[in-house]
Amino acid sequence: MNKPADFEIAPRIDASVAVALTGNWTVTGMGVAGGRLLQALSGSGKDTGRVAFDLSGLERFDTAGALALLKALDGRDDVQGLDARPDVHSLLAFVHGARTEGDLAVHRGGGLYGLLSRVGRGVAHILSEAFQTLAFYGRLISALWRVLLNPRRIRIAPSVSLMERAGLDALPIVATTNFFVGATVAFLGQSLLNQFGAKIFSVELVGIAVLREFGVLITAIILAGRSASSFAAEIGAMKMNQEVDAMQTMGVDPFEALVLPRFIALLAMTPLLTFVAMLSGLFGGLIVIWTAVGLSPAFFIQRLLDNVGVSQFYIGMVKAPFLAVIIAAIGCRQGLEVGGDVEQLGRRVTMAVVQALFSIIIVDAIFALIFMQFGQ
Repeated sequence: MNKPADFEIAPRIDASVAVALTGNWTVTGMGVAGGRLLQALSGSGKDTGRVAFDLSGLERFDTAGALALLKALDGRDDVQGLDARPDVHSLLAFVHGARTEGDLAVHRGGGLYGLLSRVGRGVAHILSEAFQTLAFYGRLISALWRVLLNPRRIRIAPSVSLMERAGLDALPIVATTNFFVGATVAFLGQSLLNQFGAKIFSVELVGIAVLREFGVLITAIILAGRSASSFAAEIGAMKMNQEVDAMQTMGVDPFEALVLPRFIALLAMTPLLTFVAMLSGLFGGLIVIWTAVGLSPAFFIQRLLDNVGVSQFYIGMVKAPFLAVIIAAIGCRQGLEVGGDVEQLGRRVTMAVVQALFSIIIVDAIFALIFMQFGQ
């Protein structure tokens, strides 16, 4: 039936108004009936004060009709009741809930309430990320323990392949970056110390800075941008394509197949990359001091051995495995958290890099405090 929407308003004995809706209150059949109902109730509400609805005569009713009826009821706290079918009641409740949620979303957008709401959501997100990270480390330790009890479960081929991609392929950028960092430290150090007649101490400055801090720190930062993002993107793409779910269906533990090879590769290659970074940084400092200060390479190396020693080298190398664990874990965890769309993938890759960089700085600061307490 295609009966157009209509309504009738009649006064009742108790000084209220009875409104009966008939016809098809749908997006195609309503026409201007919704606007006429709003105008009629606005005029009648001033005189009567109470309205009673009879919706039993409705033939078809959709969200457009529900929205028109709710607009007519806006601002009225004197509605006596709605005589309607259960499906009409359900549709009215659904549209009313959608309108209420939209109003709340707009209200949250500004003012002090909006600011406090954003801060609260941020704190809750940080706590959630911390809890999920601890849970991830627990699963990682459990998988590592199973592999140690049964070494045949170690996936040698992917681990070696990842060592090449995450380690050997990163050697050129790590060496080049640390060469220029060491050269920059030497140049600035000799320029500053020359004002006090102590430019010879620029050798110690380069040695301590490169061996203790810059060698391992610059390497970890490069790996955070290179490997953490790569791990998150690779595992995230597999999660989007439901390959991880397929692994679980076939009885393959994703931690053993995806996380542990990356963990082993980075744990094995980060100390090697750190060692190369230290050599490159020292070589860059040696070149600058040789050309700018005039100290020979033999004098540079001998002064390093006498005044810097191997203790600074060990301090830098001790940090490498811890930073490798952090970078690999963050990258893999963010990859496993990817949902089903590309936007989630991009967001998780970005979070992997940001969290890895933040964690590297925090861990390095913690090591600095620990070594300071031990007088190193």
